Amino acid sequence: MDKKFKIRKDDTVQVIAGKDKGKRGTVVSVLPKKDAVIVSGVNIVKKAMKKKSQQDQGGIAEIEAPLNISNVAIVCKKCGPTKIGYKIDGDKKVRVCRKCGDVL
Repeated sequence: MDKKFKIRKDDTVQVIAGKDKGKRGTVVSVLPKKDAVIVSGVNIVKKAMKKKSQQDQGGIAEIEAPLNISNVAIVCKKCGPTKIGYKIDGDKKVRVCRKCGDVL
């Protein structure tokens, strides 16, 4: 059974724990099997890359490493980092900010 996360791709999130605490970015991908998310510009690590072809450069590349999903909080436009609640809007289920009730 797949895990259901409240944070999705293209959400703006803020890191609330770890070495990049306070940084904001958009979610590039969600990894449900690892309980992790990859956020653009956050948790940058250096990785040794092998040269694959004549044109392809090898060497040390900087890539974004996954962060545990518990270390990020979604950012509401009005009130900043917040938790997510759900509301039934007609026949649709929408995500809302727990602080101000705004649709995310």
